[in-house]
Amino acid sequence: MKILIVYANPNPESLSGRVKNLVSGTLKKKGYEVEIRDLYQMQFNPVLTAADQAANAAGNLPADIKKEQEFIKWADMIYFIYPIWWTGLPAIIKGYFDRVLSYGFAYSYDAKGLVKHMGGKKVVILNNYGSPLATYEGAMHDSLKMTSDIGVMDFCGFELIEHKFFPSASSASEEAKSAYLEEIRLLCEKLH
Repeated sequence: MKILIVYANPNPESLSGRVKNLVSGTLKKKGYEVEIRDLYQMQFNPVLTAADQAANAAGNLPADIKKEQEFIKWADMIYFIYPIWWTGLPAIIKGYFDRVLSYGFAYSYDAKGLVKHMGGKKVVILNNYGSPLATYEGAMHDSLKMTSDIGVMDFCGFELIEHKFFPSASSASEEAKSAYLEEIRLLCEKLH
């Protein structure tokens, strides 16, 4: 199986960074091919421009977008690992969706309506945030799931396998963080 990890956190020592390393290591041990796209390390440009849109319409995408689309085409399963900031996605991952999951690649329309091009590709989303669970549990989690799970993943045809949230990431004890990581390790084992 080919696994793509799209990772967005500028701090490699963060809980997100530890999650990325755990997922990658666990899946490599199982013999899977794993590619990591560390958006901050790559200095991925998240700004969708009029030039990008014109190039897409002309079928002549910029090289950086083509490269990311090739990784998505290559992958059987994609892990999106990023924190939640201000009740949303970091700008760099939102920009990744804006630029890479473009019209004609991830979705299009025909006479019958929406055509989802990402069918057959599985997705896992792993998010952490600094607030306590009580701040986000319920309506906030539901809103985040509506935005990413339905508004992005389902819209493009990805099969969402799991979307997990890990609260109090910056203030959690090492014991709590270890429990989060063990939950993620077990999830990787279960899914693969």
